[in-house]
Amino acid sequence: MTVEAQKESRGFQTEAKQLLHLMIHSLYSNQEIFLRELVSNASDAADKLRFEALSTPELIANDADLKIRIEFDKEAGTLTIADNGIGMSRDEVIENLGTIARSGTGKFLEQLTGDQKKDSHLIGQFGVGFYSAFIVADKVDVFTRRAGASASEGVHWECHGEAEYTIENAEKDSRGTTVVLHLKEDAREFADGWRLRSIIKKYSDHIALPVEMLKEAAPAMGEEGEEKAEDAAPEYEVVNAAKAMWTRPRSEVTAEEYKEFYKHIAHDFEDPLAWSHNKVEGKLDYTSLLFIPSRAPFDLYQRDAARGLKLYVQRTFIMDDAEQFLPLYLRFVKGVLDSNDLPLNVSREILQNDRNIDAIKSALTKRVLDMLGKLASKDAEQYAKFWDLFGNVLKEGPAEDFANKEKVAKLLRFSSTHTDNAKQDQSIEDYVSRMKEGQDKIYYVCADNFATAKSSPYLEVFRKKGIEVLLLSDQIDEWFVGHMNEFDGKQFQDVAKGALDLGEAETEEDKSAREEAEKAAEGLVERVKGVLESRVDEVRVSTRLTESPACLVVSEHDMGPQMRRILEQAGQALPESKPIFELNPEHPLVKRLDQEADEDRFADLTNVLMDQASLAAGDQLEDPADYVRRLNSLLLELSK
Repeated sequence: MTVEAQKESRGFQTEAKQLLHLMIHSLYSNQEIFLRELVSNASDAADKLRFEALSTPELIANDADLKIRIEFDKEAGTLTIADNGIGMSRDEVIENLGTIARSGTGKFLEQLTGDQKKDSHLIGQFGVGFYSAFIVADKVDVFTRRAGASASEGVHWECHGEAEYTIENAEKDSRGTTVVLHLKEDAREFADGWRLRSIIKKYSDHIALPVEMLKEAAPAMGEEGEEKAEDAAPEYEVVNAAKAMWTRPRSEVTAEEYKEFYKHIAHDFEDPLAWSHNKVEGKLDYTSLLFIPSRAPFDLYQRDAARGLKLYVQRTFIMDDAEQFLPLYLRFVKGVLDSNDLPLNVSREILQNDRNIDAIKSALTKRVLDMLGKLASKDAEQYAKFWDLFGNVLKEGPAEDFANKEKVAKLLRFSSTHTDNAKQDQSIEDYVSRMKEGQDKIYYVCADNFATAKSSPYLEVFRKKGIEVLLLSDQIDEWFVGHMNEFDGKQFQDVAKGALDLGEAETEEDKSAREEAEKAAEGLVERVKGVLESRVDEVRVSTRLTESPACLVVSEHDMGPQMRRILEQAGQALPESKPIFELNPEHPLVKRLDQEADEDRFADLTNVLMDQASLAAGDQLEDPADYVRRLNSLLLELSK
């Protein structure tokens, strides 16, 4: 089959057309970012070649000097970025350039806000950085050849940023990829050596691959003062540092360099919140450079999504998402790990079984937690931003990482009755420091939202006695507390579950009053129990309530309503359980109920109190219409 016969036109998918339209209309607020994306892609191609060459050395044997070369032509208005990395086959070109971030484009488009500056930050995150080329170019040519393929197996991809692209076989003498941008008239500034050098220095200085450009010097002059023709081959010079940043001493790396390196490896456009650069020598030799992002990835809550660190072994790239070196609850961390203690032919299977992995994982986990602890103590504002982004993920820690349970717990933040605002800015250590004398429990209440938690009837006796209660309103909270159990030797106690134990906060006078109230209400309790026998497990006098007439309490060993709703939404079968109905005998409505002689009216009043208690707890009524009917009937009687 001839080369020409292999030429074909193909259409982009619908989402890709939308994306190209956005790119062409300058989604980026800063045009120069396109060069960073293309240089990063070229660097990745070199990393992938190095890795494949570990098992197939002949792929790199004839051209082991990996580099990126950038050239421009002012007159033609073109800019060329070439690499001698892994390259692509025809099928890979169609897969990688023809469908545009197959799994991410839809999510990317969904998250667009219409704000160019904000939307531009999403590009790298969703793997669509190559298409930033169309911000400055009205035509892009890609010439590529897969390592190991013959010259005749080269591929030419061409696109004008419209609904279609063409692809054909093309002779290519060497492996790798060459991207040629035909610059728009208003982007001709990028066909300038000084401009390109400044962009590379700004964004790509840290890349461990040399970026070369033609050496620009004043023209040599002949004896008559005319320019002297040069027959020598063009001379290229390296315009970036071309040294892996993590191999440099911390004292030699500036904050700006750390920030730019993070943006490169994380495909992010915002500065990280914090970073930690560390070299370990001894039983294990490795270097780590870890970052806390200032933006949550779109797939943060997809626990099976790709995650992990960029893994290098003896400066050789091994894999992008080495997930074995950090626990799942720290999946938001980005960074690089370079180890001297893992085999160069490392594979995922070896990683799972290598005994050094656990040691490195343990050390890196503590380093991340220490980094967060330092951020929390030194910069409360930045830590508050971190908590808003990743707090719910961090709450997974106590269940997954027993060894660091207390360390993780100190990093957690909650709302509480101490401040009574929705901001989660109170630590468990703060709570413990404010505990009443003789208090031996950490009290909390779970609810679907902050407003429900704040106004919960379960808090009444705690407010009366000035005892602080944590207000937990995130979906994960009840699950988290079930695994946390205690902190600093103090048990967690759900104020809506089981018999209330106030410890030494309950005085002898309180106990005597409770016993008297229970004795006085024995008859009422029995009557209520008869009415609600099918709906509740028990009826008793409440020690929680001071203002409300009644509340529902979960048995000590039963699942709370928050967890029940989560499991129900997940389609899981729920164990049967009935709540405990608690009455406040001092409340006027309960006193009125006790005086009711008409058993039918007594039953209606009792059921109304039961339904109101369910609503106050944030539950849904099984029969709302019946509740409305009973309530309307009682209101009509009062109006007579």
